Amino acid sequence: MASWLPKVRVAACNVAPVFMDTAKTVHKTIGLIREAATNRADLVVFPETYIPAFPLWAAVASPIDNHSFFGRLAQESLLIDGKEMRSIQQACAKNKIFAHVGFNERSHYSVGCIWNSSVLISDEGKILNHHRKLQPTFYEKLVWSPGDGAGLKVVDTQRLGKIGSLICGENTNPLARWSLIAQGEQLHVTTWPPVWPTRRVQTAPTESEEGASVGKQYDNVAANRTRTAAHCFEAKCFGVLCSAYMDKEARDMIVKHAPSSAETLDNVTQGASLFLDPTGSQVGEQIQGQEGVVYADLDLNACVEPKQFHDTVGGYQRFDIFDLKVDRTRRGPETSFE
Repeated sequence: MASWLPKVRVAACNVAPVFMDTAKTVHKTIGLIREAATNRADLVVFPETYIPAFPLWAAVASPIDNHSFFGRLAQESLLIDGKEMRSIQQACAKNKIFAHVGFNERSHYSVGCIWNSSVLISDEGKILNHHRKLQPTFYEKLVWSPGDGAGLKVVDTQRLGKIGSLICGENTNPLARWSLIAQGEQLHVTTWPPVWPTRRVQTAPTESEEGASVGKQYDNVAANRTRTAAHCFEAKCFGVLCSAYMDKEARDMIVKHAPSSAETLDNVTQGASLFLDPTGSQVGEQIQGQEGVVYADLDLNACVEPKQFHDTVGGYQRFDIFDLKVDRTRRGPETSFE
């Protein structure tokens, strides 16, 4: 087989932040960047809103009781051009490694506006893409503002090939996914929370649920793998699935705030981090339910052959029938007065 596309070594960090402490989490991030580079990784990936935390309290406590957590998160969230982000950029340049980092982003224009964001940083320390999650999911709407299409970009790099990413539930959005596939994506990064509770633990229906169908707790490991595998299969690309880890510190702080959440948090499935090939099959290492960094060596030349079967941006698409337009304008008050 001809070898004209790069071979990429990727590290996925299945890790917990120093809960709600941006300074310490950034310090930890820089250490993991250094560790991944030492292990010859070309790209290191961090989970959804890794800095400074995923807002799990919104799932397990009443909104009217969560003001203190929201205020703390707003205070600890990062500015895209702030000193914390510059420190991470400098670490990438120093260690000559690309990084994909999930973080809570605050606005220059509103002290209460927070986005679920991610950045792709080059091995020269440059921000190549800045994405804001298009639509918060379920209880996340109580915390994050909706994003825009400015980050729906596939970056054409020499070292990593063509890389794109989506955050958590965006990988269930067929139009968002196809907008990346249509740009020739070869490496797809997906990032996820540590757990995603949807029900309280119970052995029988509550009075309000008598006679109704009682749903199961959301299986985030199965769901996240299914979504990422589907994208890899349709795009004929490699996938990186990177989840966070809920450590005892985070669990105890939330339970102290909402004691009724203890049983729920102690019985949900912790996320997994793993890698998938262009057929949707698993490759490389996997980790789940503990902190650690896993690696995979991905040969992007394997993206070529499957395109013969189903090339959804080539011979297997009907552009005379289907037409998708994507608005990549960055939205916000700064654009309102231009």
